[in-house]
Amino acid sequence: MATRDGADAAPRRALPEEEPPEPERLTFGQHVVAFLKELTAVVVGAVVVASLLRGFVGQMFLIPSVSMEDTLQVADRVVVEKLSSVERGQVVVFSDPGRWLTGPTPPERGVVGKAFQFVGVLPDPSTEHLIKRVIGMPGDRVVCCDDSGRITVNDVPLDETSYLYTDGDGVQVAPSSIEFEVLVPADRIFVMGDHRDRSSDSRCHLKDTSPGQVEGENALVDLDLVVGRAIAVAWPFERRHRLPIPDTFDTVPPGKQPAPDRPEISAGPEANC
Repeated sequence: MATRDGADAAPRRALPEEEPPEPERLTFGQHVVAFLKELTAVVVGAVVVASLLRGFVGQMFLIPSVSMEDTLQVADRVVVEKLSSVERGQVVVFSDPGRWLTGPTPPERGVVGKAFQFVGVLPDPSTEHLIKRVIGMPGDRVVCCDDSGRITVNDVPLDETSYLYTDGDGVQVAPSSIEFEVLVPADRIFVMGDHRDRSSDSRCHLKDTSPGQVEGENALVDLDLVVGRAIAVAWPFERRHRLPIPDTFDTVPPGKQPAPDRPEISAGPEANC
């Protein structure tokens, strides 16, 4: 190669190729630490996801009593979803409205059991919740009973034979032994168990008195206390089944709108269970 003045340029000398550095080899202890870090990240992520699902999507509950037989039996594991709005005929889980729950408290789970419960692997055995069927929505007039002994909602009688408890002799419980008439107020629901003779439900609190409330107002469950709708029995395996809304509620017309701020309640002295 010639330069501008015609002289030949000295040939360029090739640089030696550099060899890539050898990767740093981790010791056994470093491998263990790295594995534990990854495992911790996976576990924490799983707990966060499970907690979010439990808090906002769904949860399992353990049935503690006979009040919903035969739809639900003691020790059934029930899946409760938290996304749907409340409707008549649904089976719902709700927090105690106040002085509804009585009886012994079951033993608490250990640390491991509580951890599995927290992430949703084990059902919630909490004694602070109840499970009943929604009979009346805000604005509904719920009455017991018509001339045929049936509960009526907005003057429409309910055919409850598909879910009311039936004993071993084939005898079904009456819809209610307590006579009442209730106009459900805004943001409240009227609930009843399917085993009417063994359920301490809205009927049993129509004579309750509390400061700042009309008599019986404690019988109507605030919608803010509803945890979610029970959609299926998941366990025991042989009892797996869905919990759909019975067809009888399809014919019930809308209630009074807007619903009143306070309930209108008429009930006899037997309405205290």
